[in-house]
Amino acid sequence: SDGCNAPCTFCTIPSFKGKLRSRPLEAIVDEANALVDAGAKELVLVAQDSTDYGRDWGEPNSLPRLLAAICNRTDDRLRWVRLMYAYPGHVSDELVATMASHAKIVPYLDMPLQHGDARTLRRMRRPNRLEMVYDHVAKLRQAMPHIALRTTFIVGFLGETEEEFQGLLDFVDAIQFDKVGAFRYSPEPGTPAALLADPVPDAVQEERYARLMERQQPISLRKNQAQVGKMLEILVEGEGEVAGSGDPLLLGRSYRDAPEVDGLVLVPGVRGVPAGEMIEVHINGAMEYD
Repeated sequence: SDGCNAPCTFCTIPSFKGKLRSRPLEAIVDEANALVDAGAKELVLVAQDSTDYGRDWGEPNSLPRLLAAICNRTDDRLRWVRLMYAYPGHVSDELVATMASHAKIVPYLDMPLQHGDARTLRRMRRPNRLEMVYDHVAKLRQAMPHIALRTTFIVGFLGETEEEFQGLLDFVDAIQFDKVGAFRYSPEPGTPAALLADPVPDAVQEERYARLMERQQPISLRKNQAQVGKMLEILVEGEGEVAGSGDPLLLGRSYRDAPEVDGLVLVPGVRGVPAGEMIEVHINGAMEYD
């Protein structure tokens, strides 16, 4: 789909993308098969709000049907289907069940939450019932115990107090996301937020950004260290060199790593495996991001 129906005060996307427009299911399945025929091993479903798929036809919660159709109507050359940008409140029980029941759908979900304090979320015009998020996370983890959960936060949004920022840090501690991305707030012309007062000074934004990243790093490290000793299938991205030695280094991604936004699996001492191949590796170490 393209466009978005969400009313977020900080976002300019609806002003130039317009309202949600979902592509026909058959067209997406046809494209999926064409990509698999061209050699794709992984397909990533993206939209401004992927979980709103079909609402413009009067069929909200159509995403589970789309996911099932892609899985059932592609052959075994397709190994991974990855879902990005799930809007809180639209993660239905049916979606969780569909993700858990299809082997091709990787246990990974990106749910951009933007903040973890209800007061800030209200000013953002985002879903602010945090208990709903805790419920979503509990259901996802119960259905898929090995799921990797990713989110994104904005720090320094207009009027964000130290107490509200502490609420975000507490939220990060409570949920224990596998991966967290963060942005410092910057006003977008033409958005409702651009008309609001009470900006957070740049220096405070920088300091809060650093504190959020510092808070998340040990969580990410623990999540990655939990993979040590396991065999993980990786999709090879390419080759590099071990810094300082020039020794070969294979670069890949596991199911826990979305392309371009997450870390990598680093396999030293291996060369000659072409990009796009999938191999199994034994995990014997972990860092905060790789």
